[in-house]
Amino acid sequence: MRALTWQSSGKVSVETVPDPTIEEPTDAIIRVTSTAICGSDLHLYSVFAPYLHRGDILGHETMGVVVEVGNAVTTLSPGDRVVIPFVIACGSCEMCVAGLSTQCEQTQNRAHGTGAELYGYTELYGSVPGGQAEYLRVRRAEANAIRVGHELPDERYLFLSDILPTAWQGVDYAGLGADGTLAVIGLGPVGQFAVRVGRYLGHRVLASDPVVERRLLAERYGAETFDADDDTLGALRDATDGRGPDAVIDAVGLEAHGAGVAELAQKSVAHLPRSVAQPLMNKAGVDRLAAMMLAIDAVRRGGTVSLSGVYAGVADPLPVMTMFDKQLSLRMGQCNVQAWIGDLLPLVEDPDDPLGTEDLVTHRVSLEEAPRMYDIFQRKAEGCVKVVLKPGM
Repeated sequence: MRALTWQSSGKVSVETVPDPTIEEPTDAIIRVTSTAICGSDLHLYSVFAPYLHRGDILGHETMGVVVEVGNAVTTLSPGDRVVIPFVIACGSCEMCVAGLSTQCEQTQNRAHGTGAELYGYTELYGSVPGGQAEYLRVRRAEANAIRVGHELPDERYLFLSDILPTAWQGVDYAGLGADGTLAVIGLGPVGQFAVRVGRYLGHRVLASDPVVERRLLAERYGAETFDADDDTLGALRDATDGRGPDAVIDAVGLEAHGAGVAELAQKSVAHLPRSVAQPLMNKAGVDRLAAMMLAIDAVRRGGTVSLSGVYAGVADPLPVMTMFDKQLSLRMGQCNVQAWIGDLLPLVEDPDDPLGTEDLVTHRVSLEEAPRMYDIFQRKAEGCVKVVLKPGM
C-alpha cells in the first residue's frame, strides 16, 4: 500500500509499504477513505525527530470502511463505515470506565512513563503505524472503532477522530458558567472548533490569531477576533472591562510564535544524533510558551486556563507565583475521545450541522500530495486551515 512516512526532520514522503494484517484476534483492517493532517502532526514534522524512526507511518485522524476483522470481533463486519479515535484504549479498565481513555491501563507506555498508545505518534506512544495510508490496522477494534452511517459525507464524521472532541473537551475543561466569556488563543483546526463549540453552548467568545483568513473564519461563527501581532493581552482585557475572560483555551501548544530561544533549542535538538537528542529532550526539553503565558496573563483572577495545544517540555519555566496569586485553575491533557462521542455524534449528524463540520476543510488532496501539504500547512500558506487526504483520489 501507499503511506505517508517520516524520513527526517522536516521531510516526509509517500512510499510503498507492506499492507497491514490481522495480528491479534481483536484487530480490524480498514480501507482508509479520508485522513487528515493534524496540527500536532506538524510537531512530528519538525520537533520530535529524536523519537521517530525513518519509515514511521504518520497520521491519527482517520476513517474508512472495514475490510477484515479478527475472530474475536463480533460488533463489526466488513463493509461497516467507521471513524477511528486517535487514542487506543481497552474500554474496560478503571481509567477507561472513568472516561480517561488516554490513561488506559492496558495500553499505557510504561517504558516511557506516558499514557495510552496513539496512532502515528512516536515511540513515546507506542510507535503504532498511523492512518495517513491506504489501509490501517485498528487495534482493540470493538472498543475503539466508531460505527457510523453511510449517508453523510466523510467530513461530517472524520473530525470525531480527534480535533472535534479535543475542542469540546477544551471548552468543557474551561468550566464556564451560563454567561461566561471564553477566549481562544490560536485559530487552527482545534481553535476553530473551540470557537464553534463555545458559541453553540451560548458563551461569548473572543479569539486571537495572526492569520487573517483564520480570524475571518472564526468571525463567521460569532467570535470577536484580534490580531495576535497586536497587543492581544490589552485587547482581551479591554473587551472584558479590564478583568479578563473567565477562561482561556490555549489551542496553540509547544510551537507558539514569539519564543526565539526555545525555538532555536527545539530546532537544534531535532538535528542531533538520537543517542544525544533523547536524553537532552528528557532532561531539558523546553516548549515555546508564548501562548500559555498569554493565557495565564489574560484570564481573569479566579479563572481557568484550559490547554488543548500539545506540550512536551520537561523543563518549562512556569510563572507559579502569578498562577497562585491569581488563584487560577489549570486543566489539560490529551483528549479522551471515546468519552465525548455520545455528546458529539448527534451534533455531527444534525442536518443543520451546527458545528460546521463541513465548513473547515480548505484543502482536499490525494495522499500522494501529502508532503507538499505538510509544508503548506506548517507555513500557514494558501489560507490553509485544515487538510484532508483522500487515498482513493
